[in-house]
Amino acid sequence: MARVHVVHAHPEPRSFCTAMAHEARHQLTLRGDDVSFSDLYALDFDPVVRATDFPERANSDYLVYALEQRHALEHGAIASEIQREVDALLTSDTLMLVFPLYWFSVPALVKGWIDRCFLSGALYGGKRIYGRGGMVGKRAVVGVTLGGREHMFGPAGIHGELASGMLRHLLQGTLGYVGYEVLEPFFAWHVPYCSPDQRAETLVRWRDFINELDKQPSMTMPRLEYYDEIFRPLPHPPLC
Repeated sequence: MARVHVVHAHPEPRSFCTAMAHEARHQLTLRGDDVSFSDLYALDFDPVVRATDFPERANSDYLVYALEQRHALEHGAIASEIQREVDALLTSDTLMLVFPLYWFSVPALVKGWIDRCFLSGALYGGKRIYGRGGMVGKRAVVGVTLGGREHMFGPAGIHGELASGMLRHLLQGTLGYVGYEVLEPFFAWHVPYCSPDQRAETLVRWRDFINELDKQPSMTMPRLEYYDEIFRPLPHPPLC
């Protein structure tokens, strides 16, 4: 039995994206996984980082958010809504993010959830990144709904690369950075303009994706053994 934390953000509870999130929870539960679920809109999660996140400050004169995260972690002074998410992240084997693509990126609510809940000192810090990150041994996967058609993305597509391009900040710069094994994403194409039958087909494809999660390929992340202690490239990287 695996433990999976599903994090979802869509402002419309009847949306196809929300249906995907609930279908993920259902299918994972049927598999026998232990599933925790955070619907960030339903939770009214505040995405804005604030000095008031830290009732006990290490430095009351000048806010360095990452350093205050470490201080709060060390002194058990983390805000309750953040502590709930951090506990779910640290105890789960898999993180699943389900969200719509907004302006080549994640919704602000997802970005704010990351900003507040990916704690320095717990998930990463110093040289604890990529293969040394706090989430090594865990995996992350995203399911994304978008309005564009599949042919609009890729090397020859008008919008360019999707996973390795516009979502690199999330897949490598966030999930891979803290040590997750990042699976190739799932994309639900052209969702606002699809027929009901096409949406049903996409939901079947999503269901199959979840049921085959253990077989999904992983993305390639930087290998720290190719770099020195201050992450300059080695002249002769080790052989694979």
